[in-house]
Amino acid sequence: MEINRKVKDNTAELAVSGRLDTTTSPELEEFLKELFEQGVNELVLDFADLEYVSSAGLRVLLFAQKSLNDGGKMTIKNVREEIMEVFDMTGFLDILTVEAAPSEE
Repeated sequence: MEINRKVKDNTAELAVSGRLDTTTSPELEEFLKELFEQGVNELVLDFADLEYVSSAGLRVLLFAQKSLNDGGKMTIKNVREEIMEVFDMTGFLDILTVEAAPSEE
């Protein structure tokens, strides 16, 4: 997993690529904790290059959403169809703000 980050004021945009799984999710969680401690209250996750998310990755996304529930905002954008299906099956589409990747036609 690789995280490219842009932080400006209280907004962070993270482009996450590769796999978000048991091995890599602790790294993202620690990074998010640091951002929240620094006062970030708007988070944009760009999943255009994210290939896979496991239950451990879903737990980190849930942690981030709960951390921002009091006056913050999280958006996940450019979600691939495979990952969108995981979000749908797990009910995460009901609790997260998710934008599908543009279709390639």
